[in-house]
Amino acid sequence: MVAQIDPFHAIAISREAHRLEAEGRSILHMEFGQPSTGAPATAIAEAHRVLDSDPMGYWESPALKERIARHYRERHGATVEAEQILLTCGASPGLVLALNSLFMPGDRVVIARPGYVAYRNTIKALYLEPEEVACGPAERYQISADALAAINPAPQGLIVASPANPTGTIIPPEEMARIAGLCAQRGIRIVSDEIYHGLSYGAPARSMLEYAPGAVVVNSFSKYFSMAGWRLGWVVVPHDLVETARARMGNLFLMPPSLAQHAGLKAFDAHDELDGHVATYGRNRELLLAALPALGLREIAPPDGAFYIYADVGHLTGDSLAFCRKLLHDTGVATAPGVDFDPDEGRRHIRFSFAVSTAQVQDAISRMIPWFKAQAAHVTA
Repeated sequence: MVAQIDPFHAIAISREAHRLEAEGRSILHMEFGQPSTGAPATAIAEAHRVLDSDPMGYWESPALKERIARHYRERHGATVEAEQILLTCGASPGLVLALNSLFMPGDRVVIARPGYVAYRNTIKALYLEPEEVACGPAERYQISADALAAINPAPQGLIVASPANPTGTIIPPEEMARIAGLCAQRGIRIVSDEIYHGLSYGAPARSMLEYAPGAVVVNSFSKYFSMAGWRLGWVVVPHDLVETARARMGNLFLMPPSLAQHAGLKAFDAHDELDGHVATYGRNRELLLAALPALGLREIAPPDGAFYIYADVGHLTGDSLAFCRKLLHDTGVATAPGVDFDPDEGRRHIRFSFAVSTAQVQDAISRMIPWFKAQAAHVTA
């Protein structure tokens, strides 16, 4: 029997937004976690050089793998060798690779709710069993060691994300250590989605490898490195999983584009340019946070990192998908419905992405304030 998975509703919102844009409407794209900036200048220059000089082909960059391994040694104090790095076509294949390498059909994998839509659906597509743990304000929308300890029998796996999507919350170091210790005691394998590393507005996010050397880490060049369209990511696997994961990578995905690997190596050290993007996101975050009272939005997840605000709109709707569609058609602001991230409470939440320009955030706020006030007046009338 074919596994049944739910659609990614934000994709439908985006298709509708692009259709309206093609008709001449002014659309502000805040529906996806997609940087509006391009790849770093050094990466683009390297891509031009390679296009002119290299016929390219199937290839795995030893230099890029070594640079990524060095990053974990220098930034996180984690002992990682180049052979533990598998280069992927973005984080999505990396997640499939991690889950398929670690688990058998029927295994239970715990995820936080709300959480990234593809966790639940990819788990289902691989004939695993998602076990969702409701995480609200008291837990800062993150899984906790106490919640894991209460699950009996112990699950086979856990996916953690810090910073998280859709909330942007970061797991504190002491709690991450507790989670790692509990998983070691109970034999729970950890997949750590670290795609939003580099995007934080206080203390930097910590890698799970600092606490659980046997964890499988998924990351990519799509977010901090501003290279979503280049389809380049990586997975860090422990030594005992290298051959298993490599066999699956070769058969399922081969390897990522050669051009992206050349560019990615240059992007890895373009910190001045990339940190400038993070500063822009920080300004956008502050603008949205300051505008929330005028929008009538009082309950949000604390956006410690990533580039999202996850807001409760339950006083205005119980159907976040219909709400996002109406917001799009009335104002031209595209957002993501919370039902993608939480099939239950997500019906009363929406997600804003502020990975756009500051001018676009200001424009979006000016369009949304009167619209949200009108919705509130309609509800109370």
